Amino acid sequence: MKVVSKSKKKVPVRTIRLKIGAGEATPKPPIGPALGQHGLNIQDFCKAFNAATEKVEKGAPVKVLIDVYADRTFDFRVTKPVASYLLKKAAGLSKGSSLTGKEKPLAALSREQLKEIAVFKMEDMNMYDVEAAMRTLEGSARSLGIEVVG
Repeated sequence: MKVVSKSKKKVPVRTIRLKIGAGEATPKPPIGPALGQHGLNIQDFCKAFNAATEKVEKGAPVKVLIDVYADRTFDFRVTKPVASYLLKKAAGLSKGSSLTGKEKPLAALSREQLKEIAVFKMEDMNMYDVEAAMRTLEGSARSLGIEVVG
């Protein structure tokens, strides 16, 4: 017996993953080529993305997942700014350490600051409790040359 679904839910043909600065989507690479090869309207995506990220700090790197459908339409989901950006911003750094573990830490963060970032990023991190998110972020901080104290 053959079962036919009555739902008209679209199934994505492909999912494109990009990291773009909030409010900075333009048809230039990497966006233009990534969307153009799938026949998507690049200008529509740029306008929609910039509108969706207008409340996020301009230029903050965010991950975007673009679902491409067979009829050349798309949907996208935007995450919160990436953890490394949030950690560097909280520590007052412009870039992380190039010699992680071989030199003294560049900056320090308190446990309270780390907890704030963990609570903010929880829904994007695939974690069930704040302590697990804090441990993950602590490892990211260590690799950036940021010491967690307290």
